[in-house]
Order: sequence, then C-alpha cells, then structure tokens
Amino acid sequence: MSEKDLFDLSGKVALITGASRGIGESIARTLANYGAHVIVSSRKIDGCEAIAGSIREAGGSAEAYACHIGEMDQIEDIWQHIESNHGKLDVLVNNAAANPYFGPIEDTDLGAYHKTVDVNIRGYFFMCARGAQIMKKNGGGSIINVASVNGVNPGHFQGIYSVTKAAVISMTKSFAMELGQQKIRVNALLPGLTDTKFASALTSNEVIKKQAMAHIPMKRVADPDEMAGTVLYLASGASSYTTGTCINVDGGYLTI
Repeated sequence: MSEKDLFDLSGKVALITGASRGIGESIARTLANYGAHVIVSSRKIDGCEAIAGSIREAGGSAEAYACHIGEMDQIEDIWQHIESNHGKLDVLVNNAAANPYFGPIEDTDLGAYHKTVDVNIRGYFFMCARGAQIMKKNGGGSIINVASVNGVNPGHFQGIYSVTKAAVISMTKSFAMELGQQKIRVNALLPGLTDTKFASALTSNEVIKKQAMAHIPMKRVADPDEMAGTVLYLASGASSYTTGTCINVDGGYLTI
C-alpha cells in the first residue's frame, strides 16, 4: 500500500459535528480533500451549508445537516437521515461541545451544568452508540472523539467543562474495549489551546494567554488546521491497529 493510499478516504462517508467553524471545519475540509463524502453538522443549518458549499466548490463532496447533539430527538433524526440516504457511516467525528460557563467551579449553576453535561457527555455517548450500531452493519468504522487536554489537567475556571472532557476520555476507552472485535476503532484527539471562537475567553485575554504560554513548550497557540492531520490519521487505514488511544496535540502542554 502506498503512502497516499494509507490516508485515502475515497468512498467513505464521514459525519463531523460542530463543523461550521474552528476545529470541526478544518476536519471536514481535510477529510473531504482526501476523498470522503463529509456530512457537515452543527446546530444551525446556515453555517453548515456555507462550509459544505465551499467544499463542493473546491471539488469535494459534502452535504449539510443541522443537529444539536444536546437534543436526543435531533440525534435520532440525523442517524435516520444517514441510514436512509447513505446506508452506512465509515467515520464519525464527535467535535461539537458546550462550554457556557467560565468562572469558579463552586459557582456553577444548574443550567450551565446541564448544558455542558447534556452535550459533552450524553451527546457524545449516544452519538457513539448510534454510530457503532450503523457501523456494525457495514463491517466497521472509525469513531474519533474530540476531548481536550483539560480532561487530563483541569483548566482554571473551566471546572465542569474539564469534568466532561475527562468523561470523554474514559468513554473513548470504554467504547474501544467493547467494539474492537467488531472492527470499530474508537480514539480521541486532545487539543491544546487553539485559536477558535470557542477558546476566545482564553486567547483574547492577554493575562490568561500569557499564563498559558508559560506551560506550552512551543510558546504559541495552535491553528485549527493543526488538529486535522491527527483526525485524518485516525479516520484512515493508516491507523488500522490503533484504538482506545488519546492523542495529545498540544504543543507539549501535557509534558510539563
């Protein structure tokens, strides 16, 4: 198998959640560049269609489908759509996430707690479960969960978010353990500080950003495109014997 073939996703169907911007957008564009038909999903259809349209204009294959993974009925809707229109799914990238609260952990209110848990734990869990059900029918697939370095080292003033990302790491290993014999691989990407709207509370505050740089050996914030290569590896045949693994893409943050 040639080096190019290792990463070839031609004929594959890939669903990426939270794909209308940031890391999810970069992942969608990269998987499409390597031949996958990508389903660009997030809460609002306009943002999804903008990305899917630009992928098609560039010669790729893409469609848009709105889905809020914090809503169980919307999770079921997207899976029914995929089964009816594609009959299979080869790659699932769970990237959509919620982080509505930034402040002292003891002051977390119930609304912020529920929103974060419903999306980052319940949403990821049932997306993985339904993804596994359809993948089983077609001989396997790859599930990639976007967790965070905060799941290993909790972020300051990001308490409930960090708790949920630790759960995603554990969830990844649990699904990997049970699904391995069914040729479904389950791995996680752990991004470090990345220049996205989602992380703007950190990257736009010079004091917080300076503190963060002290703990990143590469002394810079990541670009969203720098996360996509790892997902391509995990989605493709290049990682055919890789499951239950959490890959840090963090500029060395977790080494300190």
